[in-house]
Amino acid sequence: MANTSSAKKAARQTLRRTEVNRTRISRMRTSVTKVEEAIAAGDKAAAAAALKAAQPILMRTAKVGVVHKNTVSRKISRLSARIKAIKS
Repeated sequence: MANTSSAKKAARQTLRRTEVNRTRISRMRTSVTKVEEAIAAGDKAAAAAALKAAQPILMRTAKVGVVHKNTVSRKISRLSARIKAIKS
């Protein structure tokens, strides 16, 4: 348990930050899931639209440091490749 007042404050900040980051990760995963569902359905237009909506969310998540920027770039790249591979 934290003994000093600064350690107690750091513990409070960690709890708040953890909650915020958890919502950011959840939002990111939801957006990626929507893209994957559209890809699974074989709807190229819907998948492209879902990716266009998901990209800013993913980039914002990387910008604030919740996930690494290369991780986000890799996700976007792989989703784009899967959308491009859909026959339409």
